[in-house]
Amino acid sequence: MQRMVSFFEIPAVDFNRAVQFYEQIFQVKLQVMECEQEKMAFFPEEDGQCPGAISWTADNSFQPASHGVLLHLSCKDMQATLDTITKNGGTVVTPKTKIDAEERGYFALFTDSEGNRLGLYSDK
Repeated sequence: MQRMVSFFEIPAVDFNRAVQFYEQIFQVKLQVMECEQEKMAFFPEEDGQCPGAISWTADNSFQPASHGVLLHLSCKDMQATLDTITKNGGTVVTPKTKIDAEERGYFALFTDSEGNRLGLYSDK
């Protein structure tokens, strides 16, 4: 089956703060590209493709949102990730919650340093 998600962009008002937030919570290094009117910080490649980026534009066309489409990001240790989120200026909206289906793991919702509402998914 073809991947359903091609690429995601997480809007940022304070680009550097957002990059630091995601590097800290996922313990990864984002590759930053800065142009005159746009900045992007790319998440590490998965299977040879970049899954998404933090995005900022000078004209504010990327605005954080606390409601709307909900993107869930994978993590290895849910509670450790949630702890890191709060230490880096984010807020836990829904704590670690077991998904009712037997073979599924856990989810949580959080608000990032920019005010975006996102989800986490973990097998543990």
